[in-house]
Amino acid sequence: MFDLIANWLVFTLFELPKNSHLGESVHFFVMDITKIFFMLIVIIYLMGLFRSFISPEKVRLYLQGKSKFTARILAILLGAVTPFCSCSSVPLFIGFVEAGIPLGVTFSFLIASPMINEIAVVMLLGIVGWKITLLYVLSGLFIAFVGGIIMEKFKPEQWVEDYVWKIRMGETQAIKADNSLNARHRYAVSEVKTLVGRIWKWVILGVALGAAFHGYFPQQWATSLSETNNFLAVPMAALIGVPLYANAVGVIPLAEAMLLKGVAMGTTLAFMMSIAAISLPELLILRKVIKWQALALFTAILTVSIIIVGWFFNLIT
Repeated sequence: MFDLIANWLVFTLFELPKNSHLGESVHFFVMDITKIFFMLIVIIYLMGLFRSFISPEKVRLYLQGKSKFTARILAILLGAVTPFCSCSSVPLFIGFVEAGIPLGVTFSFLIASPMINEIAVVMLLGIVGWKITLLYVLSGLFIAFVGGIIMEKFKPEQWVEDYVWKIRMGETQAIKADNSLNARHRYAVSEVKTLVGRIWKWVILGVALGAAFHGYFPQQWATSLSETNNFLAVPMAALIGVPLYANAVGVIPLAEAMLLKGVAMGTTLAFMMSIAAISLPELLILRKVIKWQALALFTAILTVSIIIVGWFFNLIT
């Protein structure tokens, strides 16, 4: 749907040339802006409805009876089976914080959600086989588990923006008195207006930068990775992937092209993980939720973890 909208608007209405840097960049921008805002509105609305039925107190009580290990495993599994890109995971991140879920557990979800999903797994199976796919999934789960624990050690609560802590259930008091569907709908709509109103500029800026990289990214860089020493190629691939933006599904065709060009398996997967889990638009949106100290720590943990995993794959393949 979003691809069709972008095709009509960019190539039919404005008649920008296909297969040009400008055409590709504008097409990417239009497609991703419509897709991300659609998903943001839908997800925030559904999360608002969900929170109108289940209060933070209930969530806290549920978690109190479980260890952090169990809560983290549940969060990672939830992230693995939800086909959200990194940007659309941010509203869920805010919802988790509101619900009183520990931040370390929440960051584990934030890592797992864009990196692993069932569609990407199926696509990978057809490209690299079940052994590499299984190792990829296990690596993603491991990064999410360990990354959340490391984030927790630094007590990231101190770096969450004040307004996030101040967000309350808003109309939930009215909902308790009026538990009609209309009251719940009004609360969900108010959540959409509040959160989208806070982050829409950052979404546009992030996608614009991602679109520029998408349209003007030199393909020779990917080819040069196959000619670089394996030890240096993995960090290069991880760093090159950060400013780009796509979900795990969208980047798999590029990963396949890199493998066909002779790029090593670990280098390719590091590039793929970096794009999926540490996208620039996600970081810009997250900056409205957490302070730069937490953002820098989050990025550093993910980057180092991805590089180590890339070296591991290059060693065994």
